[in-house]
Amino acid sequence: MTAHTWWLLLILTVAIAALIYLINSRLRVHPFVALILVSVGTGIAAGEPLAKLAGSIEEGAGGTLGDVGVTLALGAMLGRLLSDSGATDAIARSLVDRAEPRRLPWLVGAAAFVIGVPMFFEVGLIVLLPLIFSVARRLEGQGATKGSPYVLLGVPAIASLSTLHGMLPPHPGPLTAMTGLHADLGLTLGVGIVCAVPTVILAGPVYARWIAPRLVDVRPDAELVAQFAGAEREPAPAAPSGSSAPDASGPGARAGAAGPRRTGVPTGLAVAAVLVPVVLMLLRTLAETVMDESSGLGAALVFAGEPLVAMLAGFLFALGVTIAGSGRSGEETRASLTDSLKSIAAILLIIGGGGAFKQVLQDSGIGDAIASAAEGAHINLILLGWLIALLLSLTTGSATVGIVSATGIVAPLIGDGGGLEASLLVVAIGAGSIGLNYVNHAGFWLVKESFGMDLSQATKTQTAVQTLVSVFGLAMALLLSVFA
Repeated sequence: MTAHTWWLLLILTVAIAALIYLINSRLRVHPFVALILVSVGTGIAAGEPLAKLAGSIEEGAGGTLGDVGVTLALGAMLGRLLSDSGATDAIARSLVDRAEPRRLPWLVGAAAFVIGVPMFFEVGLIVLLPLIFSVARRLEGQGATKGSPYVLLGVPAIASLSTLHGMLPPHPGPLTAMTGLHADLGLTLGVGIVCAVPTVILAGPVYARWIAPRLVDVRPDAELVAQFAGAEREPAPAAPSGSSAPDASGPGARAGAAGPRRTGVPTGLAVAAVLVPVVLMLLRTLAETVMDESSGLGAALVFAGEPLVAMLAGFLFALGVTIAGSGRSGEETRASLTDSLKSIAAILLIIGGGGAFKQVLQDSGIGDAIASAAEGAHINLILLGWLIALLLSLTTGSATVGIVSATGIVAPLIGDGGGLEASLLVVAIGAGSIGLNYVNHAGFWLVKESFGMDLSQATKTQTAVQTLVSVFGLAMALLLSVFA
C-alpha cells in the first residue's frame, strides 16, 4: 500500500474515534449531529474538494433516507395499528393459552418472532409484557417451573425480538445495510430467516432453560405486574351487569396501563397483516428467479415486492382489518399513527447521518483505501463487517450507528453487490450490531427495569442473550458462506 493509502486509513481511524468520543463524552452529542460533524471533518482531512463535500453529504443522506425512510415509517405505523387494535395480543395468546408449561418458552418465542416482523425491539417487548407477566404469574402460582418464570418466558421474547430487529428486513438496520451493499431483497430475507431460526432457538428457549434456575429471585415489581397483567383477585361473585372492568385473572388478563384492548380482530387476519410484506418480498424473488422478464405477472410481482410497496400493502391491509374489527374511529386511528412516527424520528436522522458518512468515505477515496487494506490482509469480509458493527454499537450505544457505519466501511469491498455474499454480509452486520448490549443501550435498561433485575441479572439476560444472538447469527452466516 502507498503512503497515501495509509494516510486515508489513519483518517478513518481518527474519524471513528471522534464519533465514539462525541457520542459518549460529557458533550453527549446526538448521534446524527456527530455523524454529520465527522463526515465533514473526514472529507476535509481526506482532501475532498470543498465544493463537492456538501453535495456528498446531501447525496448520501438523501439517498439513504429515500431508500429506507418511507419503508420505515410504514413499518412503524403497521406495528402501531396491530398493537392498538389488540391484534398482536391475540396472536400471542392464541399460541400460549392452554399450553403445557414446558412448551411455553417455545411458544412465547414463536409469538415474539411473528410480532417482531413489523416492530422494533423496545415496542415489541412492551407489547408482549402483558402476556409474559400474566402467564409467568400463573406458572409462579402453580410452582410449575424451576427458577424465575419471568426469566423463563422473557428470554425467548428478547431473543426473538432482537434477532428480527438486527438481522431481517424490513427492520431499519438490515434494510439500510441491504441498500448500501446492493443486496437482493428476497435473497437477504431468505438467508436471514435461515440464520434467524436456529439463532432464536439456541439463544431463546434453550438458554432460558439454563439460566432461569440460576436467577430464582427475579420478579418484577408487584405494581408493575398488576399494571400490565391485571390485579390478582380471589374468586368472587360475578361483576354487576354492565360492569366494564376487565377480566384480570389468569392468562387472559389485559394491560391496564394501555387502556381497553379491542379484541375484534381475528387472529388469522392479524397474522396475515404481519406476513403480507414478507410474502410479497419473497414472491418478488421467486418471480425474478423463475419468470421471464417480459412476463406481465412477473413484472407485477417484482413491483409488489419492492420494500416500499410491500410495506404499504401490509399497512393498508392492517388498516382495513383493524378499523373493521376493532371499531376504532378515524380520529383515534390518525392520532395513533401520528404518535407512532414520533418514535422513529431520531432513527431516521441517524440513518441519514450514516448515509452521509458512507458517501463521504466513498467520494474521498477512503473506501478504496479500505478495499486495498482488506485485500492485502486477507480478512474474511463477513467477519470484518460483524466485528466493525459490534465494536461501533458497543462504543456508541446505538445499533443503528453500528450498522450504518459498518455498511459504509465495508461497502467498497463488495463491489457492485448482489449475490449470496452480500446478503450474508447484511445478516452479519446486523448480528454484530446487537451484540454486547449493555448499559449504554436503551434496551438494556428497559429489560432491567421491566423485570425488576439488578445489573448482574440484567447482564446475564439482556446482555448475554443479545450477545448469543450476535455470535450465533455470525456463525450461521459463515456456515452459509461456504455455498457463496
